[in-house]
Amino acid sequence: MKIERGNYGGLFLTFLFIFRGIFVDAISYDYTAITDCLAEPLKPQYDGGIIVNPEINDGLKGWTTHGGVKIEPRVSEKGNNFIVAHSRKHHNGSVSQKGFLLEKEKLYTFSAWIQITGKRNMPVMVIFKTSEGFKPAGSVVAQVGCWSMLKGGITVESSGPAELFFQSNDTSIDILVDSVSLQPFTQQEWKSHQDQSIEKVRKNKVRLQVLNSKGRAIPYANISIKQNKANFPLGASINYNIVNNAAYQNWFTSKFTVTTFENEMKWYSTENTPGKEDYSAADAMLGFTSRHGIPVRGHNIFWDDPKYQPAWVKNLSPNDLQIASNKRLNSIVTRYAGKVIAWDVNNENLHFNFFESKLGENTTDVFFQKTQQLDGRTTLFINDYNTIEDERDPSSSPSKYIQKLKEIQSFVGGAISLGIGLEGHFITPNIPYVRSAIDTLASTKLPIWITELDVQGGSNQVTYFEQILREVHSHPGIQGIVIWGPWSPQGQCYKMCLVDPNFQNMPAGEVLDKLLGEWQHYKTFYATTDSNGFFNISLFHGDYEVKFLQQLHNTLEEQSSSYISQSFKVDAHSRDQTFKIIAQEF
Repeated sequence: MKIERGNYGGLFLTFLFIFRGIFVDAISYDYTAITDCLAEPLKPQYDGGIIVNPEINDGLKGWTTHGGVKIEPRVSEKGNNFIVAHSRKHHNGSVSQKGFLLEKEKLYTFSAWIQITGKRNMPVMVIFKTSEGFKPAGSVVAQVGCWSMLKGGITVESSGPAELFFQSNDTSIDILVDSVSLQPFTQQEWKSHQDQSIEKVRKNKVRLQVLNSKGRAIPYANISIKQNKANFPLGASINYNIVNNAAYQNWFTSKFTVTTFENEMKWYSTENTPGKEDYSAADAMLGFTSRHGIPVRGHNIFWDDPKYQPAWVKNLSPNDLQIASNKRLNSIVTRYAGKVIAWDVNNENLHFNFFESKLGENTTDVFFQKTQQLDGRTTLFINDYNTIEDERDPSSSPSKYIQKLKEIQSFVGGAISLGIGLEGHFITPNIPYVRSAIDTLASTKLPIWITELDVQGGSNQVTYFEQILREVHSHPGIQGIVIWGPWSPQGQCYKMCLVDPNFQNMPAGEVLDKLLGEWQHYKTFYATTDSNGFFNISLFHGDYEVKFLQQLHNTLEEQSSSYISQSFKVDAHSRDQTFKIIAQEF
């Protein structure tokens, strides 16, 4: 069999990739997030949703005070109306709106434009007072003299009236508010957003046509289609046990397409004793992944948490630590340059500062710069927790994360290839906040990965796991997912086991298999072309094999003498591609 792109003799199949939107009978979700600080705020999303007077065009209608504060409407030089909360006596003193109802079964996305007075930028958080107590829904590092977009979200466990207000710990600042929006979505609408996004960013419309040797369509032709490889990186962490455990290897390679080593590349594993490096475990694991074509995320060069330094490193003098850290970085990056697809350069640097406290505030920037010099082809990640897991944590909020990215870019220069690593260690997920936080990070146009996904044990663990997987897989900003610690020989996984020690599915493993069945086409499926020889289908990005089947004795035979097979690729960059395949006469 040969493939030609010119004259067509013999039998051929035509694959036409068609990109079209799909109709969803629901309110569309607005993935827009603005991270630039603007001279004037934009219009409220969803025209304000259920907020009364969202653009402050009717004075203080719908608005009141919360905490010790005074509020008043004002107008900018360009005629824009906004509210200012001043004379604040408490951290939660601000403008407020109440009287709306939050419903248990709905998901709410929130946005507002915030500005502050004073001398320095400060975090401002939106809080909802509900029957369950006070629930944060998101925050932004607000700036002086320009408007920043705060985007967040909330769900509630019981329906009832609610109030929203803003808070900032610095009571000396005024808080300016405009373009506020609170939009409810039903569960069905939220699912439709996920489905629509998957159709747009994870799948393509594919059109196949079967023709005979004279170029005429073969009506009602029988074909089979099978996906040989999925393009979206969905993986799990592995440990050294996989090197000599065939069952572990078979289980892993049957499901996952990317991995991270749990501990074997970390400094305390490779140099437990000063000056005595041992990369044998990591080398052996890289041998396994290389044989199976599985990309590896390099985790990690450094870890800024003091608890996870090698014991001998913790009490080094600044000079000795500088020497040791330089040696560590040069050693591991040089050894594995070009062999990993990512480096977590200084893990959890948004929360901890072991190296900065001893070597200077720009130490992480220097680590990124040196890593980029040694391995310029690999994406360098910030990797941290609570950016999407916990809207209450100010250390790693989306705006704080973006501040750190800009700091590194400014220090190193624009040539550096940065990535956003979101660990994803969940307890009780706030799904609307997860989406909005990723929206904000996605505005950077940098690659975003979920790097250590798991859910803490409890009665809702499996439900939450499915919710999170569906949400992050469908989000257009996410480029890969790694599940954390899914197996151990003792059955004592980090937080969530997919399988037991004998690789039999646990409940979370059943959820994963169900979703893989939805997102991949590894099982062969059969189809019949229409009267014009066409078959239309939407396929996930990946490598496929299609077979034209002859019908013999009322059965479909898949033998070399009775079918024609050809591989084709569905990818995000194809536009109206046509593959013409020349085969033996039919």
